[in-house]
Amino acid sequence: MSENRTLYTITVFSENTVGVLNQITTIFTRRQLNIETLSVSPSAIKGIHKFTITTFSESEEVIKKLIPLIDKRVDILKAYYNTNEDLVHQELALYKLSTEKVLEHGSIEYLVRKYNVRILEVSKDCVVFLKAGHYEETQGLFEELAESIGVLQFVRSGRIAITKSKVERLSDMLAKRERDNQEMLERF
Repeated sequence: MSENRTLYTITVFSENTVGVLNQITTIFTRRQLNIETLSVSPSAIKGIHKFTITTFSESEEVIKKLIPLIDKRVDILKAYYNTNEDLVHQELALYKLSTEKVLEHGSIEYLVRKYNVRILEVSKDCVVFLKAGHYEETQGLFEELAESIGVLQFVRSGRIAITKSKVERLSDMLAKRERDNQEMLERF
């Protein structure tokens, strides 16, 4: 990977409509942009879903051209992009380890304190940890556990992110749309 590439977080708001994800991914594919992570969930606004997508680009201009292409889609309410400085973001990771190997390594308490993980499951066969953090943290923990204990299973979520601004950007856009609609109705 080239050193001058920046990770951008694209946030897309839409109604929960069949085929929206395909429409979005097609736009990325045509621009030869790889989706690094993808997270989709209902947003804070009822009836609206939020897609959080990360992609690397060597140029902000590429991303600036991408956003209007996403916005043009009928089913898309609005799309935005941000860099890490504009966001509070995390990923979640699950690590499944052999209980026997964890106990050979030392106490479970030691691992919880050192890595700030939560224990989700302990059985005679396995221990499952949850770690929230940035990619570097979850990946670093995976690499250390894989080397020192051995990881039976590992999975990481896509990025989840919120902007540092006071309100969700879509809220501002929807409020403006409502004001414009009211003004238009008052004229008639």
